[in-house]
Amino acid sequence: MPLPRLLYAQVVKSYRRQRIVRVKHRVIFGPAATIEVILAKRGWQINTSFIERLNLDFRQHVAAIGRRVNTLCKHEAGLRQQLTLFQVYHNFVLPHTSLRLPLPELDAIPDTGALKRWQPRTPAMAAGLTDRRWSLREVLMYRVPPWPQPRV
Repeated sequence: MPLPRLLYAQVVKSYRRQRIVRVKHRVIFGPAATIEVILAKRGWQINTSFIERLNLDFRQHVAAIGRRVNTLCKHEAGLRQQLTLFQVYHNFVLPHTSLRLPLPELDAIPDTGALKRWQPRTPAMAAGLTDRRWSLREVLMYRVPPWPQPRV
């Protein structure tokens, strides 16, 4: 069962002779009015651009689900590990252009003479989980505390 607060919409495209002839929006979970209000606040509508971008990131960074690769996963556990590493990299290491902030003052970049206009940010920085970009080394060396194990 989905979580009660889950909002999920779908875009169904109909094709004829390799051309889109109809686009239909369907709400799968949650009230349609709630979804429209949340998206309208940002000037958005139901579309596939965000998930298509995320799918491209998956294909580019996770070899097991990319197309025409030699490194397929043989078991679900291997795929889960690759996806978890990608998720942490995507959220803590990789800055996203759409999340960057303009700098109050332009900074000169040493040795190049170029001006730095933006502060790069990761999704974790935008969500307030961290105040800086992590390096991949930091992610790989981070010691995760053990979580409570279920009692049997």
